[in-house]
Amino acid sequence: LAPWVPVVGLEIHAQISSNSKLFSGSQVQFAAPPNSLVSFFDASLPGTLPVLNRRCVEAAVMTGLALNCSINKKSLFDRKHYFYADLPAGYQITQQRVPIAVNGSLSYSLCIDNKMSQMVTKTVRIKQIQLEQDSGKSLHDDARSQTLVDLNRAGVGLMEVVMEPDLCCGEEAAAAVRELQLILQTLGSSQAVMAEGQLRVDANVSVHHPGEPYGVRTEVKNINSIRFLAKAVDYEIQRQIEELENGGTVLNETRAFDSKLGCTIPMRDKEGKQDYRFMPEPNLPPLILYDSKSLPANMNHQQVINIDWIHERLPDLPSVKREKLVEQYGILPEHSFTLLNEDGLAEFFESVVKQTQMKPKKVIGWILKDLLSYLKQHSLTVKESPVSSFLLADLLNLLEKKEISSTAAKQVLVELWKGEGKTPLEIVKEQKLELLQDQKELEQICQTVIDGQENEVIMMVLG
Repeated sequence: LAPWVPVVGLEIHAQISSNSKLFSGSQVQFAAPPNSLVSFFDASLPGTLPVLNRRCVEAAVMTGLALNCSINKKSLFDRKHYFYADLPAGYQITQQRVPIAVNGSLSYSLCIDNKMSQMVTKTVRIKQIQLEQDSGKSLHDDARSQTLVDLNRAGVGLMEVVMEPDLCCGEEAAAAVRELQLILQTLGSSQAVMAEGQLRVDANVSVHHPGEPYGVRTEVKNINSIRFLAKAVDYEIQRQIEELENGGTVLNETRAFDSKLGCTIPMRDKEGKQDYRFMPEPNLPPLILYDSKSLPANMNHQQVINIDWIHERLPDLPSVKREKLVEQYGILPEHSFTLLNEDGLAEFFESVVKQTQMKPKKVIGWILKDLLSYLKQHSLTVKESPVSSFLLADLLNLLEKKEISSTAAKQVLVELWKGEGKTPLEIVKEQKLELLQDQKELEQICQTVIDGQENEVIMMVLG
């Protein structure tokens, strides 16, 4: 029988990095006391009206441009109705008909056969990016069999990034989301910290035989880590194949990934298609954006958003940063990925290179083999490293000037990890790790050794 072809499409909700919510002035802050950041509009009291947050629109435009999207100069807001305890209005304001950005693409790279040296670049198409509000949070208290609702998150601005079903396995899904996460963090449009729910992924998975129509898909909801995403997608592909090969059928349902059990579990079926009763949001006018050509002469620049102005101010994206690192320092492309994947590691590396005479190609070995493996072992971030870039550069300079051997340098590094505030030179002196440069001094030491061991010397000569 022909092999199965898996198809994976992702929907990613990224929380916009903004001081206030999408349509209200309430503050956005993680882990604030429950219901302490809720305005009348967030609680949907009658008579309250939405006011669109400029910062959220700019973040969405910036993200759209970075993902090669067309930005719609006119986009519309809609109401999506569903009943849920943490959605006080009974609907969510989203962009269903005409979203802010469409038709983009995201390039990402992954290793072949787990070999870092063999990397392949792939592209996933971006269908659209839409602005929408987050819902609140339901906290289920089983002991008292009650549900408590925290509305702090209700109304927080989200960008939903919808990818076309161009992926085929967990590894590809994980690599694409990791690249998106890096782009969002580089732009500052989202902090994208998955542990704080700022990036949540829904994966649509189906399998079919080549040449046949796509199979029935399931949706795995709210995956909150890149590692779990890879596992959830691969598990779901395998589960569907086994189900079909055993003569069963795949149900069109929503599932959740249980990270402890490492499997997906059914949540609810989608057979009776939910009718969201979409309707235009009556309280918000169309969102109009301009570029330099279409900007009216008499318009106050503070009042409008200029797409070209945002485009000119886009920072270097991760792919460009990686190319520059490879070009500037002659390091391997796979090393540039590691440098950018760890927050702050590229800056640390560049800082060491600036302060040392050692060649960047040698510095990278110390950064990746010694620094990074120590940090990982002790679950520390680059910013928490007990050895600063200044201290590491100091140590590498001693090695480069041949004042110590590389074995001694490793010993000094072990001492530096203790974070006792000693400089590499002080440690070298304390532990007498210097390499001797003076030939006369070396001869004298050898002579002393020989003088003290006359019998052994004679035996060796005669032997």
